Amino acid sequence: MNRILNIKLFKQLVGLITLALLIGFSSLSVATETGWMSNPQHPPVQTRFVITGQSNSAQPSVEGFLEVKLEEGWKTYWRNPGEGGVAPKIDWSGSSNLNDVQWHWPFPQRFDLLGISTLGYKDDVVIPMTLNLQDWQRPVELNAKLTLSSCDTVCVLTDYPFSLTFIPSQLAVSESDAYRYAQAISQVPKGTAQILASEATWDQQNKLLSVKLSKALPWQSPELVVDSFDSRGKEYSFTPLTTQLDNGAVSVTFRVSSWMNDIDLNQIPLQVSVKDEGLLAEVELQARAGVIEGYNSSILIMLGFAFIGGLILNIMPCVLPVLGMKLSSVVSAHGLKRGQVRRQFLSSSAGILCSFWLLAGFLWILKLTGSAVGWGIQFQSGWFIGLMVLVTGLFGANMLGLFHISLPARMTTWLAAKGDESQLGHFTQGMFATLLATPCSAPFLGTAVAFALAASSVELFVIFTALGLGMAFPWLLVSAFPRLATLLPKPGAWLNKVKSLFGIMMFGTSLWLLSLLSNHLPVFWVVVIALVALVLLLKAIKRVYGDKLFVLSGGFLMMALAGSLILGSMTTDKWVTPLPDDLVWRTLDQSAISTAVSAGKTVFVNVTADWCVTCQANKVGVILQDPVYSTLKLESVVAMQGDWTHPDSDVSRYLRENGRFGVPFNIVYGPAAPEGIPLPVILNDKAVIQAINAASGGAGS
Repeated sequence: MNRILNIKLFKQLVGLITLALLIGFSSLSVATETGWMSNPQHPPVQTRFVITGQSNSAQPSVEGFLEVKLEEGWKTYWRNPGEGGVAPKIDWSGSSNLNDVQWHWPFPQRFDLLGISTLGYKDDVVIPMTLNLQDWQRPVELNAKLTLSSCDTVCVLTDYPFSLTFIPSQLAVSESDAYRYAQAISQVPKGTAQILASEATWDQQNKLLSVKLSKALPWQSPELVVDSFDSRGKEYSFTPLTTQLDNGAVSVTFRVSSWMNDIDLNQIPLQVSVKDEGLLAEVELQARAGVIEGYNSSILIMLGFAFIGGLILNIMPCVLPVLGMKLSSVVSAHGLKRGQVRRQFLSSSAGILCSFWLLAGFLWILKLTGSAVGWGIQFQSGWFIGLMVLVTGLFGANMLGLFHISLPARMTTWLAAKGDESQLGHFTQGMFATLLATPCSAPFLGTAVAFALAASSVELFVIFTALGLGMAFPWLLVSAFPRLATLLPKPGAWLNKVKSLFGIMMFGTSLWLLSLLSNHLPVFWVVVIALVALVLLLKAIKRVYGDKLFVLSGGFLMMALAGSLILGSMTTDKWVTPLPDDLVWRTLDQSAISTAVSAGKTVFVNVTADWCVTCQANKVGVILQDPVYSTLKLESVVAMQGDWTHPDSDVSRYLRENGRFGVPFNIVYGPAAPEGIPLPVILNDKAVIQAINAASGGAGS
């Protein structure tokens, strides 16, 4: 009986020991991976950190990996993200028994969007790591924080804190994790004897790098990426421009760029990673100084952007008042010979191109003197605005029939009167349309102008030529196919009415430009100028159209003034809800941005100018409308503004540091996006709210 009892007790003891071992191994398994981590404010990304159990007691070291799962459309970045983005980073400072961590980066994928090239990963990526330890027998405590940047239409910087504890000597290898590690490590470029020779040439003047790799067998479809572990080289981005194959040699030319102005690859070690069919390799080399022949093909992309941006300028509100002159030019071509039509429209195109060349020359001179440069910067000058007030007023008077060629040929009369009949007049109209377009920005335009202003002098003029060709394209089209001019009805009373309408719009432009003079002159003198112009206008109306229209015009202007005063005095109960009071803007200050973000606040930066039409459209149509207006008034959101109405070195420097050379520029900073989320040129409430929520991590929603 006792024997049977002892056997039962023995079996129970064995069972308890087995259970304890199973629990121990189970807890050990759990302790060597974090499980999937996610941020409820940023669900498109999941990540985990895993210790595979593979180890080396002699080093001592253990192997692990970081795995990131990204929803469709999202991407994260390589160790050198390229021209945008932030590389993944883990802060191990709270860990113990850990010397350092070596990352093994799989070969990245290149992403190109709107001329900006980045390197990274999408879908599911595993990044292997080697953890170098201090003591093989002591427990390792990992208290770390992963900072991961992920991008779709916006970029979000998210933190994932995690902790793990394990004893290296007691680790057990997980076959599934070891397999994932092996798969990922096979995608990491390594040194190889297959690369027989490597060389690099650095063209300091053109900021070009040429890399040549040779091997015994012919290359198939090689991809090369370049970066550097050097503290200076880490800030450089290398964008491939051309690839040439010559049996066993591949030569790739890269454009080198940096947010820093000074780029110099001399004495900087470079890492060149290459991927070809069946080959993943990495070589280290230093570039020698030299001259690289060949054309920078990235400029072709910018030329395309410039052409499209110039074309879009034709429908921007700045150019709308000139539409009457353009329409008149097309309609007046009825009955003219094809050669005459062609010459007229070529003259307008030449005027547009000439204006863009003058702008390029003006900006080039400013660059040489070290002054701030930017699109529309001439509107910071009171003299230029005054000239534009005069020119728009004269063109408006011409379209209303208040000035004719029969008047004395003084300069001001010539500007207003010669437009429809002479080639010189068409040339003038083209120049005027360009100057009037510069307060507007448009999609693609900002990218092209930013590239041009950061490029060489030749590239500056080439890109501005493409801008001019884009804006002149409708007129070049008519000059190439003169029959297009006959598609509209023949001139008649309808044309006079249309010209009168656009003439009034032109006077509206003059009035807007006159209001901008209040930034340069006392309001008293602006009012005096307006009254003198009004007297001259009424006098011209009386002379041309007689007393009846004079009285009607004067009465209309008085009624318009009285109506404006009455509407302005009405309360919101009696009329539609007016625009709310402007936000309480803080002055742009980069140190204040960092302070606010550190305090957990979201910062909305608006760089604007009174003369920028697109800026004012963004303000009235989006910023001062709900839901954006209400969001920007939240306690957790700081509204900050940089005013570029007048020359301002701090604002110019801020624009330049963000790769911009014109306004509007809007960007959102926050705890989840300390680097900032840039917004599109033309704002919409969805983009603004989405960026604010992403930057705040949802705290400001």
